[in-house]
Amino acid sequence: MSDVQVEVPVPEGTARALCREIRLARSKKLFTQCWGCVRATKGVEERMCFFKPPDFRGCALVNERFDGGVRG
Repeated sequence: MSDVQVEVPVPEGTARALCREIRLARSKKLFTQCWGCVRATKGVEERMCFFKPPDFRGCALVNERFDGGVRG
């Protein structure tokens, strides 16, 4: 048996929603990963970390939340 985990692609709509939830939860702190991402992309979601088609797994925070049971 192999212990290799296959990463399931995050649906685009789910990735966008998780990103918004995480940003909202972290919005009161400066210099977080989300703060830097929003600042660098000027808030344009298509340029944010999570937006890496075709699997939308560019953001560690979105991936962690998705893999932690938000799938579906």
